[in-house]
Amino acid sequence: MFRRTALAAAAVLAAGALLLSACSGGGTASPTASGTPDPSASVTIRLVAEPGNLDIRQTAGSSLDQILIDNVYQGLVARTPEQDIVPSLASDWKVSSDGLTYSFTLREGVTFQDGQPLTPQDVVWSLTTRKNTPAWSDSARLSRVSTIAADGQTITLTLSEPDSSLLWNLTGRAGLILKENDTVDYKTAANGTGPYSLTAWKQGDSITFARYDGYWGPKAPVAQVVFAYIPDNQAALNGALAGEIDVVTGFDANLKSQIEAGGNFSLVVGASTDKGTLAMNSTKAPLSDKRVRQAIRQAIDHDAIIQALGSGQTLYGPIPELDPGYEDLTGVAPYDPAAAKKLLADAGASEITLTLTIPSFYGTTIPQILVSDLDAVGITLKVNAVEFPTWINDVYVNKNYDLSFVLHTEARDFENWANPDYYFTYDNPEVQALYQQSLGATDEAQAADLLAQAAKIVSDDAAADWLYNGSSVVAVGTNITGMPSVNVNERLNLAELAKSNG
Repeated sequence: MFRRTALAAAAVLAAGALLLSACSGGGTASPTASGTPDPSASVTIRLVAEPGNLDIRQTAGSSLDQILIDNVYQGLVARTPEQDIVPSLASDWKVSSDGLTYSFTLREGVTFQDGQPLTPQDVVWSLTTRKNTPAWSDSARLSRVSTIAADGQTITLTLSEPDSSLLWNLTGRAGLILKENDTVDYKTAANGTGPYSLTAWKQGDSITFARYDGYWGPKAPVAQVVFAYIPDNQAALNGALAGEIDVVTGFDANLKSQIEAGGNFSLVVGASTDKGTLAMNSTKAPLSDKRVRQAIRQAIDHDAIIQALGSGQTLYGPIPELDPGYEDLTGVAPYDPAAAKKLLADAGASEITLTLTIPSFYGTTIPQILVSDLDAVGITLKVNAVEFPTWINDVYVNKNYDLSFVLHTEARDFENWANPDYYFTYDNPEVQALYQQSLGATDEAQAADLLAQAAKIVSDDAAADWLYNGSSVVAVGTNITGMPSVNVNERLNLAELAKSNG
């Protein structure tokens, strides 16, 4: 399974999800609309990759998390775009000093979008079922939870051992609360407790949300949100300029002047945890030789990638700056074609031909740069652009690839490097041990330090190459407020989205 994954199949074109500069803060503020918000307004948001179905219980891909979590489905706790953990269906919580007991106060008066009440039993059932159903995404994230019980409105989770990631996990799929014995067809519909209900899905075209007037919190300021799935950036630009689209996510920063020319849009930039990851299958020769993998890393001009895309910042390890455990690892694999050639010679690797398997919606910018850079050191790179379901089957499931590129959008996903069964094929017991120690830490600083140690080993091992740390690049209509600008490829909380008439 993808876990909460991470895979930007559900997110953006490679050329459109990057930072405009090397900054890594919260991003540019959204424009301020001058008109009065219209409560009957409909907002159309361009997204790139459409989900195959809507079953967030057991269908992988961040395209579901991006639109359904926060807007339709909720958990006891939630996360802000800046990665802070905040109350949601629980009004508050407390954690015992030994890190083994988590107590949540469930809000009263909450209803699902079909009108059924949320009960403490729904919470116990949801979390218990998630934990005990391996087919459900992220079930393993509750593996250290030994009991889940309700006493009135108090929900108590008791752990067998400390888990520093538990609260964070509860902000994702592992913590989503569903209605027990619900009859909804999760593949085509949804029923949650969030501010919007899912009202229509025109496959191959759009998904529509409507404001849920029975929502327990502040009502959504707009009546409707339409997610229009338009993979091509030029087509999205044309739609925006024609007045058919209000917000363009996954936008190409190089098109800034074109979309801002008429004064109806502003390009908004926010930080993200997107990681443009060049996976290397270390179970196959010649990539089983660390020197070959290191040579590939040092053959790639990361700064040139940023320049060509018009945005972004470099990343030389598996943890981005927004996540705990980040460390600047630039010195591990600096751009040095001469050093790359020597590494290949030392490895006795000559006349190497490798294949890059990449989802076709990422376009040609990244492949072209990789082909050129690797050719310069004597490696022939063939590009195999495939439909995403093919990538899932061949790369993710069967691990049948040499090199692969995907934009992993998920925050705090280092565990993939501690999982030898993940498609990365990386297997290092020391990294696995450090990750487990990090989970067991009850001090946040200690947990982050252990992650940093593990990430340094992963980078030193040349387990992959991280071509860039992307960010959110969003073109926002000047009559739109409340549009998120940070980590929008991962989550798109639209609770404050508003549209004015002027």
